[in-house]
Amino acid sequence: MSQRDATEEFLDSLPELEPGKTFAFSCHPGISCFNACCGDLNLMMTPYDVLRLRNGLNMDSKKFVHTHLEISRTPETGFPMVRLRMLDDRKRSCPFVRDEGCSVYENRPGACRTYPLGRASRVDEAGNLVEQFFIVQEQHCNGFEETKEWTSEEWLKDQGLEKYNEINDRYMQLMTKVRKQGKVLDDRQLNMTFLALYQIDNFQKFITDMNVFSRLELNGEEQEQILGDESRCLDFALDWVELVLTGESQNLQPKK
Repeated sequence: MSQRDATEEFLDSLPELEPGKTFAFSCHPGISCFNACCGDLNLMMTPYDVLRLRNGLNMDSKKFVHTHLEISRTPETGFPMVRLRMLDDRKRSCPFVRDEGCSVYENRPGACRTYPLGRASRVDEAGNLVEQFFIVQEQHCNGFEETKEWTSEEWLKDQGLEKYNEINDRYMQLMTKVRKQGKVLDDRQLNMTFLALYQIDNFQKFITDMNVFSRLELNGEEQEQILGDESRCLDFALDWVELVLTGESQNLQPKK
Protein backbone atom coordinates (compact mmCIF):
# COMPACT_ATOMS: atom_id res chain seq x y z
CA MET A 1 0.00 0.00 0.00
CA SER A 2 1.33 3.44 -0.90
CA GLN A 3 1.91 6.20 1.68
CA ARG A 4 -0.92 8.20 0.12
CA ASP A 5 -3.36 5.27 0.25
CA ALA A 6 -2.35 4.43 3.83
CA THR A 7 -3.00 8.03 4.90
CA GLU A 8 -6.40 8.07 3.23
CA GLU A 9 -7.33 4.74 4.83
CA PHE A 10 -6.32 6.06 8.27
CA LEU A 11 -8.38 9.23 7.86
CA ASP A 12 -11.37 7.28 6.57
CA SER A 13 -11.32 5.30 9.83
CA LEU A 14 -11.79 8.48 11.89
CA PRO A 15 -15.00 10.40 12.67
CA GLU A 16 -15.40 13.31 10.25
CA LEU A 17 -15.92 16.82 11.62
CA GLU A 18 -18.50 18.30 9.31
CA PRO A 19 -18.51 22.04 8.49
CA GLY A 20 -20.04 24.08 11.33
CA LYS A 21 -19.84 21.23 13.84
CA THR A 22 -17.76 21.69 16.97
CA PHE A 23 -15.39 19.62 19.10
CA ALA A 24 -14.23 20.23 22.67
CA PHE A 25 -10.48 20.33 23.17
CA SER A 26 -7.69 22.15 24.98
CA CYS A 27 -4.02 21.44 25.63
CA HIS A 28 -2.04 23.19 28.39
CA PRO A 29 0.61 22.46 31.03
CA GLY A 30 -2.03 21.76 33.65
CA ILE A 31 -3.47 18.77 31.83
CA SER A 32 -2.32 15.34 33.04
CA CYS A 33 -1.24 14.09 29.59
CA PHE A 34 0.79 17.20 28.68
CA ASN A 35 3.61 16.31 26.25
CA ALA A 36 2.41 12.69 25.93
CA CYS A 37 1.69 13.18 22.22
CA CYS A 38 5.21 14.51 21.50
CA GLY A 39 7.00 11.21 20.99
CA ASP A 40 7.06 8.02 18.93
CA LEU A 41 5.88 10.04 15.94
CA ASN A 42 6.06 9.51 12.21
CA LEU A 43 6.03 13.27 11.65
CA MET A 44 6.08 14.24 7.99
CA MET A 45 7.75 17.57 7.30
CA THR A 46 6.49 19.76 4.47
CA PRO A 47 8.58 22.45 2.75
CA TYR A 48 6.99 25.23 4.80
CA ASP A 49 7.48 23.24 8.02
CA VAL A 50 11.20 23.02 7.28
CA LEU A 51 11.48 26.69 6.30
CA ARG A 52 9.81 27.93 9.50
CA LEU A 53 11.56 25.52 11.86
CA ARG A 54 15.02 26.00 10.33
CA ASN A 55 14.75 29.78 10.45
CA GLY A 56 13.42 29.66 14.00
CA LEU A 57 16.48 27.64 15.01
CA ASN A 58 18.78 29.96 13.03
CA MET A 59 20.31 27.01 11.18
CA ASP A 60 21.44 26.72 7.59
CA SER A 61 19.93 23.98 5.42
CA LYS A 62 22.97 21.70 5.44
CA LYS A 63 23.11 21.53 9.23
CA PHE A 64 19.35 21.31 9.67
CA VAL A 65 18.95 18.47 7.18
CA HIS A 66 21.86 16.51 8.67
CA THR A 67 20.68 16.99 12.24
CA HIS A 68 16.90 16.81 12.11
CA LEU A 69 15.59 15.12 8.95
CA GLU A 70 15.19 11.62 7.56
CA ILE A 71 14.68 11.52 3.80
CA SER A 72 13.19 8.88 1.53
CA ARG A 73 10.99 9.10 -1.55
CA THR A 74 7.35 8.48 -2.38
CA PRO A 75 6.92 5.27 -4.38
CA GLU A 76 4.24 6.70 -6.68
CA THR A 77 6.07 9.78 -7.98
CA GLY A 78 9.56 9.76 -6.50
CA PHE A 79 9.08 13.08 -4.69
CA PRO A 80 11.12 13.56 -1.50
CA MET A 81 9.41 12.23 1.62
CA VAL A 82 10.78 14.01 4.67
CA ARG A 83 10.34 13.12 8.34
CA LEU A 84 11.50 14.74 11.55
CA ARG A 85 14.19 12.61 13.21
CA MET A 86 13.16 11.58 16.71
CA LEU A 87 15.60 11.09 19.56
CA ASP A 88 17.08 7.64 20.08
CA ASP A 89 15.57 7.15 23.51
CA ARG A 90 12.94 4.85 24.95
CA LYS A 91 10.07 7.20 24.06
CA ARG A 92 11.46 8.21 20.64
CA SER A 93 10.93 11.75 21.91
CA CYS A 94 10.63 14.80 19.72
CA PRO A 95 13.98 16.63 19.88
CA PHE A 96 12.21 19.87 20.72
CA VAL A 97 9.96 18.80 23.59
CA ARG A 98 10.84 19.95 27.11
CA ASP A 99 9.16 19.43 30.48
CA GLU A 100 7.57 22.87 30.12
CA GLY A 101 6.33 22.11 26.58
CA CYS A 102 7.45 22.72 23.01
CA SER A 103 10.69 24.70 22.73
CA VAL A 104 9.89 25.67 19.11
CA TYR A 105 6.20 26.39 19.66
CA GLU A 106 6.15 29.55 17.54
CA ASN A 107 7.54 27.61 14.56
CA ARG A 108 6.13 24.14 15.25
CA PRO A 109 5.18 22.02 12.20
CA GLY A 110 1.74 22.13 10.64
CA ALA A 111 0.81 18.63 11.82
CA CYS A 112 1.44 19.67 15.43
CA ARG A 113 -0.71 22.76 14.94
CA THR A 114 -3.56 20.81 13.32
CA TYR A 115 -3.77 18.12 16.03
CA PRO A 116 -6.23 16.88 17.27
CA LEU A 117 -7.69 17.28 13.81
CA GLY A 118 -6.62 15.46 10.71
CA ARG A 119 -6.94 17.35 7.44
CA ALA A 120 -7.31 15.80 4.01
CA SER A 121 -7.29 17.87 0.83
CA ARG A 122 -7.80 16.84 -2.77
CA VAL A 123 -8.57 18.31 -6.17
CA ASP A 124 -12.00 17.37 -7.53
CA GLU A 125 -12.84 16.74 -11.18
CA ALA A 126 -13.61 20.43 -11.70
CA GLY A 127 -10.17 21.41 -10.41
CA ASN A 128 -11.46 22.79 -7.11
CA LEU A 129 -9.68 22.15 -3.83
CA VAL A 130 -11.82 20.11 -1.41
CA GLU A 131 -10.86 19.68 2.25
CA GLN A 132 -12.20 17.43 5.00
CA PHE A 133 -11.46 17.34 8.71
CA PHE A 134 -11.36 14.36 11.03
CA ILE A 135 -11.05 14.04 14.80
CA VAL A 136 -7.96 12.16 15.97
CA GLN A 137 -8.87 11.03 19.49
CA GLU A 138 -6.05 8.97 20.99
CA GLN A 139 -6.47 6.99 24.20
CA HIS A 140 -3.80 8.89 26.12
CA CYS A 141 -5.23 12.33 25.29
CA ASN A 142 -7.31 14.02 28.00
CA GLY A 143 -7.66 17.25 26.04
CA PHE A 144 -11.12 16.20 24.90
CA GLU A 145 -12.34 16.41 28.50
CA GLU A 146 -11.86 20.18 28.40
CA THR A 147 -14.87 22.43 27.78
CA LYS A 148 -13.61 24.90 25.15
CA GLU A 149 -15.35 24.20 21.83
CA TRP A 150 -14.10 24.86 18.30
CA THR A 151 -15.20 24.53 14.73
CA SER A 152 -12.52 23.41 12.31
CA GLU A 153 -12.33 26.95 10.91
CA GLU A 154 -11.84 28.45 14.38
CA TRP A 155 -9.16 25.90 15.26
CA LEU A 156 -7.14 26.49 12.08
CA LYS A 157 -7.24 30.25 12.60
CA ASP A 158 -6.26 29.96 16.26
CA GLN A 159 -3.30 27.72 15.40
CA GLY A 160 -1.98 29.96 12.63
CA LEU A 161 -2.37 27.40 9.85
CA GLU A 162 -3.30 29.60 6.89
CA LYS A 163 0.15 29.80 5.28
CA TYR A 164 0.99 26.19 6.19
CA ASN A 165 -2.12 24.88 4.44
CA GLU A 166 -1.69 27.21 1.48
CA ILE A 167 1.82 25.92 0.74
CA ASN A 168 0.93 22.31 1.56
CA ASP A 169 -2.03 22.40 -0.82
CA ARG A 170 0.13 23.80 -3.62
CA TYR A 171 2.66 21.02 -3.06
CA MET A 172 -0.12 18.42 -3.06
CA GLN A 173 -1.48 19.82 -6.33
CA LEU A 174 2.00 19.69 -7.86
CA MET A 175 2.47 16.04 -6.90
CA THR A 176 -1.02 15.22 -8.19
CA LYS A 177 -0.23 16.88 -11.52
CA VAL A 178 3.00 14.92 -11.90
CA ARG A 179 1.27 11.66 -10.95
CA LYS A 180 -1.52 12.22 -13.49
CA GLN A 181 1.12 12.72 -16.18
CA GLY A 182 2.44 9.27 -15.29
CA LYS A 183 5.87 10.58 -14.33
CA VAL A 184 8.26 9.32 -11.66
CA LEU A 185 11.15 11.56 -10.63
CA ASP A 186 14.61 10.22 -11.39
CA ASP A 187 17.50 10.83 -9.01
CA ARG A 188 18.48 14.11 -10.66
CA GLN A 189 14.91 15.43 -10.49
CA LEU A 190 14.58 14.24 -6.89
CA ASN A 191 17.72 16.11 -5.83
CA MET A 192 16.64 19.22 -7.73
CA THR A 193 13.20 19.17 -6.08
CA PHE A 194 14.67 18.64 -2.63
CA LEU A 195 17.07 21.54 -3.15
CA ALA A 196 14.35 23.90 -4.38
CA LEU A 197 11.70 23.07 -1.78
CA TYR A 198 13.58 22.02 1.35
CA GLN A 199 16.87 23.97 1.14
CA ILE A 200 15.73 27.47 0.28
CA ASP A 201 18.93 29.21 1.33
CA ASN A 202 20.96 26.94 -0.96
CA PHE A 203 18.37 27.29 -3.72
CA GLN A 204 18.75 31.07 -3.64
CA LYS A 205 22.49 30.60 -4.24
CA PHE A 206 21.70 28.13 -7.04
CA ILE A 207 19.43 30.71 -8.70
CA THR A 208 22.26 33.22 -8.76
CA ASP A 209 25.04 30.80 -9.72
CA MET A 210 23.04 29.21 -12.55
CA ASN A 211 21.52 32.50 -13.75
CA VAL A 212 18.03 30.97 -13.52
CA PHE A 213 16.22 34.30 -13.90
CA SER A 214 17.71 34.84 -17.36
CA ARG A 215 15.40 32.14 -18.71
CA LEU A 216 12.20 33.36 -17.05
CA GLU A 217 9.70 36.21 -17.42
CA LEU A 218 10.36 37.98 -14.11
CA ASN A 219 10.86 41.67 -13.53
CA GLY A 220 13.62 43.10 -11.38
CA GLU A 221 11.39 43.66 -8.36
CA GLU A 222 10.20 40.06 -8.39
CA GLN A 223 13.76 38.78 -8.66
CA GLU A 224 14.84 40.91 -5.72
CA GLN A 225 11.96 39.62 -3.56
CA ILE A 226 12.79 36.00 -4.37
CA LEU A 227 16.44 36.39 -3.47
CA GLY A 228 15.74 38.51 -0.38
CA ASP A 229 12.87 36.63 1.26
CA GLU A 230 12.93 32.86 1.82
CA SER A 231 9.14 32.60 2.10
CA ARG A 232 8.74 34.37 -1.25
CA CYS A 233 11.46 32.12 -2.67
CA LEU A 234 9.48 29.03 -1.62
CA ASP A 235 6.48 30.36 -3.55
CA PHE A 236 8.75 30.75 -6.57
CA ALA A 237 10.31 27.32 -6.02
CA LEU A 238 6.92 25.59 -6.25
CA ASP A 239 6.24 27.32 -9.58
CA TRP A 240 9.75 26.60 -10.86
CA VAL A 241 9.62 22.89 -9.95
CA GLU A 242 6.22 22.64 -11.63
CA LEU A 243 7.60 24.26 -14.78
CA VAL A 244 10.68 22.04 -14.86
CA LEU A 245 8.85 18.77 -14.13
CA THR A 246 5.67 19.27 -16.17
CA GLY A 247 6.70 21.83 -18.79
CA GLU A 248 4.13 24.40 -17.69
CA SER A 249 3.17 26.64 -14.80
CA GLN A 250 0.27 29.05 -14.50
CA ASN A 251 2.35 31.48 -12.46
CA LEU A 252 5.73 31.28 -14.21
CA GLN A 253 6.55 31.67 -17.88
CA PRO A 254 9.83 30.90 -19.67
CA LYS A 255 11.29 33.55 -21.94
CA LYS A 256 10.48 33.05 -25.60
